[in-house]
Amino acid sequence: MSIHDLSVPIAVPARSWRDRLGSIVPILVLAPSLAASFVYVFVFTGWTLYLSLSDSTLLPSYGFAGLDNYVSLWSNRRWNIAYTNLFLFSGFYIVGSMAVGLLLAILIDQRVRGEAVWRTIFLYPLAVSFIVTGTVWSWLYNPADGIQALVRGLGWSDFSFALTSDRNHAIYAVIITGVWQSSGFAMALFLAGLRSVDPDLVKAAQIDGASVVRTYRKVILPTIAPIFLAVAVIQIQFAIKTFDLVAALTRGGPGISTTFPAIYVYDLMFQRGEIGEGAAAAVMMLAALAVVLVPYSLWVVWRRRAEAGNG
Repeated sequence: MSIHDLSVPIAVPARSWRDRLGSIVPILVLAPSLAASFVYVFVFTGWTLYLSLSDSTLLPSYGFAGLDNYVSLWSNRRWNIAYTNLFLFSGFYIVGSMAVGLLLAILIDQRVRGEAVWRTIFLYPLAVSFIVTGTVWSWLYNPADGIQALVRGLGWSDFSFALTSDRNHAIYAVIITGVWQSSGFAMALFLAGLRSVDPDLVKAAQIDGASVVRTYRKVILPTIAPIFLAVAVIQIQFAIKTFDLVAALTRGGPGISTTFPAIYVYDLMFQRGEIGEGAAAAVMMLAALAVVLVPYSLWVVWRRRAEAGNG
């Protein structure tokens, strides 16, 4: 073929109206959702940040107050207790739900009889809202007609189980209830991870004479390590947003012993009419969430690029 032949333009067939419509329809379908997401996430976040720097009280105001709301917020004892409760609850709640969920997943992974029934039972708490869970467990914690009254009725007259009426231990009642609610969710993710492990790796460990415990500890659990991180990140989101569970279980009491940031924000903005300080508290909650999500997102991107680079 000569150079003259290569210079001849190649005719490109015109796209039909069906092809053009097929490329436009996905954009038209996704555009409203993307626009709504942009407004609800970025616009409202920016507006909340602005309110936190304003002198807003009962209604939004445009007066600039600098960091006064943040100074007032962190000088408030109730807010400091709420933030401390958040860290205490998050630590025990995440570790507890992951430990119970992993144990349940390993037990089900042994191909027990009636696996579907057990899996449904363990997942059942996930289908119940936090409001219902908190209400039911508040009955169980009630000394007058709950677990304490039941055990004392059986003859153990000195038995005491009144967590929600003790300001030093009420936070542990919230933790126990939260772990019960979320363990099934962790179990489902761990079980999916266990079932995705390459059977050849397990067989190789068994041929080498490794015990079941050693096989899980050295082969299976390291293989599903990314699932541990994903479960922890999701549980942290639940912990930071905790509101309805505490509202139904303890209502933030006794006193202010189980106050959480979300309850404090609601109280400031809708009970006291302190919109500026309530917005500052909401920004602090967003910051706590960003401390977790931003490094996790960066790690996910780095991991995908590393996997793509390795082929």
